[in-house]
Amino acid sequence: MQVRGLLLLLLLILVSATAEAGKNKKEKAKKDGSKCEDWRWGPCVPNSKDCGLGYREGTCKDESKKLKCKIPCNWKKKFGADCKYKFESWGGCSAQTGLKTRSGILKKALYNAQCEEIVYVTKPCSSKIKSKSKAKKGKGKD
Repeated sequence: MQVRGLLLLLLLILVSATAEAGKNKKEKAKKDGSKCEDWRWGPCVPNSKDCGLGYREGTCKDESKKLKCKIPCNWKKKFGADCKYKFESWGGCSAQTGLKTRSGILKKALYNAQCEEIVYVTKPCSSKIKSKSKAKKGKGKD
């Protein structure tokens, strides 16, 4: 009987300690939070070079914040990392320019970024002929 009482007491202590820790986390979030709703965010600025981890600064009235952000190293610098586009298939190769072209329509502008509605990209025509079938390796067919 005493063992049950002791276990019950330990369980109550554990539950109350867990609940208190949860309250502290909520209070900390309230202190860091802001009532301001009209935040203006700048572009993500990488810590070094032109891609990778960095920070984005935001302002709202007389408040300011910095958020961590990341610029992928394969992003299209011309459009900005905060402008997301849906691209159509590549067009045919132009004999005059030696380039292929395709357009992209704005899908999403993150952090109030100023983005173009339609963008055009080009790339050199490939001289290689790509085969559509690829060899399957390691499927374990014995």
